[in-house]
Amino acid sequence: MSPDSHSSGDAAPGLSPISALIFGRGSCWGSMEEMNDKRLLGTAFPGDTGETSPEVVAVMRSYAAGRATQADVLTTLAAARVLVPVVAVLGEVEVDEAGLAHDKTSDMATVLLTGADGRQALLGFTGTASLQAWQADARPVPVSLRDAARAAVHDGADALVLDLAGPVPFAIEGDDLHKVAEGWQLATVGPRTAWVRP
Repeated sequence: MSPDSHSSGDAAPGLSPISALIFGRGSCWGSMEEMNDKRLLGTAFPGDTGETSPEVVAVMRSYAAGRATQADVLTTLAAARVLVPVVAVLGEVEVDEAGLAHDKTSDMATVLLTGADGRQALLGFTGTASLQAWQADARPVPVSLRDAARAAVHDGADALVLDLAGPVPFAIEGDDLHKVAEGWQLATVGPRTAWVRP
């Protein structure tokens, strides 16, 4: 899959959940110094240091080892926060008297990956370490798994891909993506799991 920045645009009705966090309610992050100190700003997750929760680490390791199911991972992630990266994309360029080009404007954009088959995926990460392993200068926006899934659906993506650069990549797609976005929950009855309305 190749990366494709997806600009959030100006604040307006109908913004995706990520765009609303960035533009509709003010900035979700502070200065670069604050980011380097791992203080993520966002009212829904006060005190968030950006680390992957121990529960998520454990279930992802179990999933990679074949001891946990996709349903186990989805259930754990539903109670955690994820980080959706935003990156700066060049807007306008101006040329000075010496003929040198300079950035005049730039926008912040979420990132969609496009596969060889044309399908797109919104990127998300379980922590800042996995996000920085993918792209060190990306800024993390902390959101619930549901909000990340809603943003993916809103942006026309076919999947939400978590931790693309590892340690354990995980894709939520198809019916699972839509159920997460709609707030459904996984329930286990005997050996089977099924989506149920809350």
